[in-house]
Amino acid sequence: MATDNEFDAAVEDVKALPTDPGNDAKLRLYALYKQATEGEVQGRRPGFTNPVGRAKYDAWLSVGGMSRDEARAAYVELVRSLGA
Repeated sequence: MATDNEFDAAVEDVKALPTDPGNDAKLRLYALYKQATEGEVQGRRPGFTNPVGRAKYDAWLSVGGMSRDEARAAYVELVRSLGA
């Protein structure tokens, strides 16, 4: 499991990635971050007129059931795999 310090460092490392990791990786990072910091997805799924909000909602929903500790560890691992 990732410690608070490792997670916080990974959050900062994302800001300094040398290249854009692409939309899929960014959505996964978003989902894991939200799961780690807020828990399960809240609210209604955005409609088709908000494709970005809908993609974010769906990504967060995809990690539902993951504990906060598991999400933190997965986030740190993903950031490391991206070369941060």
